Amino acid sequence: MTNATDGRSITADLAVIGFGKGAKTLAATLGRRGKRVVMIERSAQMYGGTCINIGCVPTKSLVYQAEQLSDQSAAAYRRAVENELALTATLRAGNFAMLDDIETVTVLTGRAEFVDAHTVTVALADGGGTVDVTAEILVVSTGSEPRIPDVPGLVDSGVMATSTDLLATPDLPGRLVVLGGGYVGLEFAAMYAAYGSTVTVLEHHPEILGQEDDDVAACARDLLRDNGVSIVTGAEVQEVRTDGTAPARVTYRLDGVLQSVDADVILAAAGRRPVTDGLRLDAAGIELTADGAVAVDEHLRTSQPHVFAMGDVNGGPQFTYVSLDDYRIVADQLLGSGTRSTSDRRAVPYVLFMTPPLARVGLTERDARAAGRSVRVAAMPVAAMATVPRARIVGEARGMMKVVVDADDDAILGAALLSYDSHEVVNLVALAMRHGITATALRDEIYTHPSMTEAFNQLLGALA
Repeated sequence: MTNATDGRSITADLAVIGFGKGAKTLAATLGRRGKRVVMIERSAQMYGGTCINIGCVPTKSLVYQAEQLSDQSAAAYRRAVENELALTATLRAGNFAMLDDIETVTVLTGRAEFVDAHTVTVALADGGGTVDVTAEILVVSTGSEPRIPDVPGLVDSGVMATSTDLLATPDLPGRLVVLGGGYVGLEFAAMYAAYGSTVTVLEHHPEILGQEDDDVAACARDLLRDNGVSIVTGAEVQEVRTDGTAPARVTYRLDGVLQSVDADVILAAAGRRPVTDGLRLDAAGIELTADGAVAVDEHLRTSQPHVFAMGDVNGGPQFTYVSLDDYRIVADQLLGSGTRSTSDRRAVPYVLFMTPPLARVGLTERDARAAGRSVRVAAMPVAAMATVPRARIVGEARGMMKVVVDADDDAILGAALLSYDSHEVVNLVALAMRHGITATALRDEIYTHPSMTEAFNQLLGALA
């Protein structure tokens, strides 16, 4: 259907607010079954959702291009951004067409707010007035946005940027200061250092990656430093000033002593928060959690049983593949047995796309021992593993691999893979964990050669 409407109101079977992964898949599924569906997206630049426009796809495109560089230069970075923007434009158009080509689906571009539990009004982005959409089932899938830390002078400095801002900026910052050593902060820090920026990460916690085992976090920190990233932990940022010779000066307290670092750009990477402002959820009787997410049950129903929340906005793990699993849960409620739930999720992996990437699934050794589990552990530097010539072939033998196994039943409890292709290999570990494949079975499998999965022949053979 066209991105407009002939009338001022639409009655639908399903109305979806937000074009994210799970939401667009649900809209397409019901539309192809002949259901009347309305997809509402506030910006034409966000067709397809966060992942393809300002999240996974553009960041990983820039990471990949950085890994292929023959030289560090502003020109190389500009070309990389141009390539990334062309890629996202292509994917955005494809995502719009995926829904627009379905006869029973209408895409409205504009801002939605609830009027009551079944109706939203949409202020069209083209200035064409408003459209009221009334639906039997509604889905809120408005995603998340960067959280801006409360640092005096930051917002008014003129040099603050979010991850979204940086992805669309063709000018390479000479000096980049990253506020926050979480996954977003570290990915951007590593990426911009690879392009030639002088990068400083200011993290207020005692260490980066505090949720990881100490040996894994230390290895990641060493790799980031080797890649040119300066990391300051325990830094209490005090203010941002713009009255000196530098574009901005960030002052922080470290061990009781005031220090500073100059910045051309300051990346606010203090996490992300659910986007609910302006939706008037209270008009629909939809409740929020204390953290500002849409409150849902294990079937992703809100306090209004006919309204679901999918993706980042419901406070779950902020991954596009979790949003896709949200789709499976809601689709099962609407079209299936209604038994699938968030409690079915096990062994969900995640990845920090530094170079090489850090992929994790399951329990750390620290958490397993704290839970009273009797464990066997194997941890090896990639460079010491004779069974992974693939790492040397591609010239990336840095990093380490670690696995944690239950000593009583040989079940794999978790793994940390800081290595080339770990973002692919971790899926095999997650699959084994979900389906009860033991460490011994994974150790004795036949793997292609040369590949990174061969590491399990040696790594799991070193369990102690």
